Amino acid sequence: MDEGKPVPPGDPETRLPEVPTGAEAASGVAGREPSAEAEGPTGTGRTKGTSDDGDYELSRPLAAQVRAGAHRDGDFELRRPAASAPPEDGDARPGTRPGSPGSTTADAVSAGTAERSAPEAALPDPAGAPHTASTDRPEPLHAGDPYGTPPYGEPGPWAPAPPVQHPARAAETVAPGAVPPAAAPQGAAPMPDATAPVPAESASGAPLPANPAPYPTAWQNYDPWASGSPFQLNGTPAPGDERRRGRRRRTLVLGAALIALVAGGAGGVVGAALERDGGAGDIRLPQAGPEPTGRASDSVAGIAAQALPSVVTLHVKSTDAEGTGTGFVLDGRGHILTNNHVVEPAGTGGRISVTFNGGETAAATVVGRDAGYDLAVVEVEGVRGLRPMPLGNSDNVQVGDPVVAIGAPFDLAGTVTSGIISAKERPITSGGEKGDGSDVSYVDALQTDAPINPGNSGGPLLDTRGRVVGINSAIQSAGNGSAQGGQAGSIGLGFAIPVNQAKRVAEELINTGRATHPVIGVTLDMNYAGDGARVGSGGANRGPAVTKGGAGDKAGIEPGDVITGVDGVRIHSGEELIVKTRAHRPGDRLTLTVVRDGRKRTISLVLGSAGGN
Repeated sequence: MDEGKPVPPGDPETRLPEVPTGAEAASGVAGREPSAEAEGPTGTGRTKGTSDDGDYELSRPLAAQVRAGAHRDGDFELRRPAASAPPEDGDARPGTRPGSPGSTTADAVSAGTAERSAPEAALPDPAGAPHTASTDRPEPLHAGDPYGTPPYGEPGPWAPAPPVQHPARAAETVAPGAVPPAAAPQGAAPMPDATAPVPAESASGAPLPANPAPYPTAWQNYDPWASGSPFQLNGTPAPGDERRRGRRRRTLVLGAALIALVAGGAGGVVGAALERDGGAGDIRLPQAGPEPTGRASDSVAGIAAQALPSVVTLHVKSTDAEGTGTGFVLDGRGHILTNNHVVEPAGTGGRISVTFNGGETAAATVVGRDAGYDLAVVEVEGVRGLRPMPLGNSDNVQVGDPVVAIGAPFDLAGTVTSGIISAKERPITSGGEKGDGSDVSYVDALQTDAPINPGNSGGPLLDTRGRVVGINSAIQSAGNGSAQGGQAGSIGLGFAIPVNQAKRVAEELINTGRATHPVIGVTLDMNYAGDGARVGSGGANRGPAVTKGGAGDKAGIEPGDVITGVDGVRIHSGEELIVKTRAHRPGDRLTLTVVRDGRKRTISLVLGSAGGN
């Protein structure tokens, strides 16, 4: 190729003109003086110079990218400047020296360690006098800096700021070696063309990387005065207006969601309070919340829950009468205990219907009944899952013990009342509607203040453990002063048959259909007005007053004797003597206090037995 002729930058066969070595540059032997040619911001940006062998011209983009080359007189190598001097080709600042802060060096020539500065920079001559820039360089468009502020004045104790770099935009087309006016301030060195071709291999034959990154540090990407999106110190673009607006929108959305969440929670609390306590409209009164339904087993509620499944309501109908009473289950075979006066209207042709606590109904038949004890047993068939009521011991009951009564007063099934035992061994009689005394009941009763009303008859009287201690049978009426089983309201005086007596009678009624009565074997004068029970002078139908061979006869009782006590307990009437006697079983031994001719004596006897009615 011809020497001094411009070489296309992309030709792989191109060999660059010889560059003076460091020794030659230092001695100035050949008098090679570089010249600079600047064509303005939109020029080609080529560097020219002369040598002994001829002129040469280097393209600025090529000079910024070529690593190595060859000359006919020898090899040379172009290197990037050090990190302290960014690899940018351009005009040198006036008044600076190569290698000093503020100067810009295009390439460093390794052969001979000589350095080539930009065409406009001054180079030292052998004598040490600096060369000046060419006279055809245009004057700067701005006035000189009177304060000598870098990079226009002398270098200070600080390092100069890196030159401003402007990355090419995808939407713009930039000519190789040229910098758009908007991106390059006046007087700044033009950027190297990153799109210029690079030789495929060096002079030594080693392959070169294509388009090496020309800016090794982040500072070289930082331009606070650049138009468009600026760069941050790490080299990444700073957030633009659109990104900031998006961040603000996200902040507003999150803030609105947080406010809505807080407002919703507060509204729920306020709404719940208004719903509970009432708002501006209707009044809502405070109320306790739900509680566990279970109760202590010895409480009234606990006793009722345990006993109600075993309590039944009886409806009795006949051709001329009907009634309602209560009963309770004795066993799993369907036997139910109740009062005699409850089932008596049924007679032999009536009907008895039993209704259980769950609402199931079943027909019942009479197994046996006894008017003297006012007890009866009926039986239901075809019913399974019966729960027998546990029986207690009435001898263990003390005055003041709490009790619970369950029944169907006035046909109100499942009614529960409570009270205490107000008295024990209270002799009462009930019935006697037939006139002959065959329907009179004699009961050594438990007295209670638990409310008992018509319909409670035959129902259980329970202790605190849910066991039966008595069968509710009668109440004291305020009308005639006697215990009645008829329609009367409770005045707090109720009477129950002790369970010990009821148990014996119920067993006999279930087993034989009839109950036996314990007897002394004497006829009493029921019209005697004195204190105690007097033996009559003649029996019924003018028979003997003392049954021959009976218990009284064997013990020595005579007509006209007055019995004043049984087992040490004083009695005041014939009814009381009968009640005390029937409180025992046939065969039991009694000790009687007898007054004869004004003198007291004690007689012991064994009770006989008689059939019930």
